[in-house]
Amino acid sequence: MIPDITRLRPGVVTRSISPENPTGEPGGGGRATEGTGAGPARDLGQGWKVSPSIEIAAHTTVDLAAIDGPGRITHIWLTTHPDHWRCLLLRARWDGAAAPAVEVPVGDFFGQGWGRFAQLSSSMVAVNPHGGFSCYWPMPFREGAHLTLTNLSGSPTVVYFQVTYETGGDESESAYLHAHWRRSNPVAAGVHTLVDGVRGMGQYVGTYLAWGSNSRGWWGEGEVKFYLDGDADFPTVCGTGTEDYFGGAWNFDVPGQGYTAFSTPYLGLHQVIKPDGLYDSQLRFGMYRWHVPDPIRFAAALRVTVQALGWRAGGRYLPLRDDLASTALFYLDRPTATRPPTPELDDLEQL
Repeated sequence: MIPDITRLRPGVVTRSISPENPTGEPGGGGRATEGTGAGPARDLGQGWKVSPSIEIAAHTTVDLAAIDGPGRITHIWLTTHPDHWRCLLLRARWDGAAAPAVEVPVGDFFGQGWGRFAQLSSSMVAVNPHGGFSCYWPMPFREGAHLTLTNLSGSPTVVYFQVTYETGGDESESAYLHAHWRRSNPVAAGVHTLVDGVRGMGQYVGTYLAWGSNSRGWWGEGEVKFYLDGDADFPTVCGTGTEDYFGGAWNFDVPGQGYTAFSTPYLGLHQVIKPDGLYDSQLRFGMYRWHVPDPIRFAAALRVTVQALGWRAGGRYLPLRDDLASTALFYLDRPTATRPPTPELDDLEQL
């Protein structure tokens, strides 16, 4: 996943789309004469940050990037007010497909599903003070790419962004990035589904979970299970516990310190929101696992689940009815896949 930056690639060039260069054309940056920065730039004129951002009206969709021909997106940077992290829906379509391969709330796509900043220092996603979102998931396409943002809320929002991409390379053997968002609130029968019904060849590469605990006690005994290529009742890949899957152990509990957040290149518990004695009455967590050095490869089909499992008296497991929102990322040999229903604003509400 890490490119060899010492190797010359004849014919491959970098382009960038932003409010200052909405088409990404060569030499097209800094030419804006109107925009959200026109007032502050009125004494300086063209070339002086005239259009650094866009405003998205309530209940509308805008283009972030529309790219023709083969290429790959190498970096997305974006920021907006935290109030809009859950009500802005990011979509990506590849090669003219009618259905999006990526359809995820902006905050969840960048590991910020609770609408509160949490430092995330990983190889594929970085979130820095105060809400600077960066994504390094490679996004190749063969005929074109179309990225949009939909404002599901009833108020306008301002978004700053930059989409950097390459053209001129051979993407004929590249797989397409997919990202699915699902929420179980509450989880039914103790099992939350991350991916279901996916057909084709590919590799599963990432999980983000926004986990809200609705019960007292430990909540992370559940196993993450990967059902591959015809698995029915039992999976091929089965973990040993939720905190183990995300790289922790023993309840993420450092003695004398309690839940302890951490962020590493490929996995972490980067967010712990504790009750405040008033309106924040439950523990809430943000966790990620990027399968970059260890992708879960499948030949024909994929289903992924996680159990919400705690403890009951007498040392027995207790299926939980917690609030789980997942973002699952995988590469597939086709630009569309069976996906969950498009979330509505009520589905995204941070309860």
